[in-house]
Formats: sequence, C-alpha cells, structure tokens
Amino acid sequence: MAKPDQNQVLRQLPIVAGILAGTLLLINRLLTPVLTDSQARSDVLGVILSALLILTGLLWQRIQPTPPDAVILAGEEGFELAPDLSEGVKTELAWATHLLLTNTVTKSIVLWYDGHVLLRRGILGPAVEVQPGAIVQRVLTTQRPVYLVNLNLYPGKIEFNYLPENTQGVICQPIGSQGVLILAANAPRSYTKQDENWIAGIADKLEITLRQAQPV
Repeated sequence: MAKPDQNQVLRQLPIVAGILAGTLLLINRLLTPVLTDSQARSDVLGVILSALLILTGLLWQRIQPTPPDAVILAGEEGFELAPDLSEGVKTELAWATHLLLTNTVTKSIVLWYDGHVLLRRGILGPAVEVQPGAIVQRVLTTQRPVYLVNLNLYPGKIEFNYLPENTQGVICQPIGSQGVLILAANAPRSYTKQDENWIAGIADKLEITLRQAQPV
C-alpha cells in the first residue's frame, strides 16, 4: 500500500483548519442566545482568518512538487536570438519564452521557423541548427502538436540532438504552417493538460507576430 505524500498532507492542513474554524464559529453563533458587540467583532475576525487559511491552502495546492524522477539536464543555460529579428519580435519572443520557463515544467526551448532557428533558451543542447526529423515534419504537416511523454521510449529521439541529451519529455507545438516550438522537460509525463493549452495559446500568438514580421 502506497504511503501518502507527506507534503501533500501538509498543503491540505490550512484548508482543513479553515473549514473547521469556520464551522465552529457558525455553531457558536447559532448556540448563542444573545449576541454582544464584542462577540460580533470576534466572529468577523474569525471568519476572515478562516477564509485566509482556506485561501492559503488553495494556493499551496498549486505548488507543483519536483517529480521524483526529474533529472538535471545536461548543458549550459543560455539565451540566443536570431540577430536579424526586429526589436519588437525579440521582445515578444523573450516575454513568451520567459512565461513558458517560469509557469510550466519546461527547461529548454527551441523555436524553428521558416527554415531558421529564431531562438534557443534555457538549458541549451549541443547542436545549434535544427534538421527537422520525422516527428517535427509530422507536426508541420498535420498542424497538430505532438507530446512525447517519455522521450527515452521513442527510437526517434535521435532527431532532437539540439535539445539536452538527457531530455525526458518533449512537446512539439506548431506555429502556423512554417514553424515549430519545441519544449523540453526534465521529467517524463510532467506536462499537464493545462500546460498544453497554455503552450498552444502562446504558440498561436507567436504565429501572428512572426507572420506579420515577414516581408510581403
């Protein structure tokens, strides 16, 4: 029988304490025949504290613990942008990739568009250039993302030599019909459905920016 996650139990304590305190306050109010001004003020303060406890617990629930099978990706951290991009495009790419690195499990990002690498950020892989392999070509053709939940199980992982060599999970997200946003994680099965929706939304925004930046 699996043992409960001790951290998960601790993250639930504020919620339990808040609900218990609120319930006791309600019972006390119902059983009090005459309500004094001081008791009313105490009840208001108690309700506020109970609500803060519950809110704290809910916020703690959003904190994602480090997966037990996470690894430290091999490579140096860096941030590279194609020099011929306009300042506006560079700013948007920097903003978008910062959001991905700080709000998802992504540790490495490569953006390939119209035959060129426009951005590399996070833990950089050994290869600078991207030669689209079968998986990336399928993403471009079908216009649908591919999520490789455990890269070590796929024989086609060799095509991702531009990512850290011990990458555990990969999402290939299409950017229109000309590009792919490639995200690498340091743990298998670590992207949630919410992450995938978030990534798709950012890719749609980048597609508009990059398409408008191309010469007519």
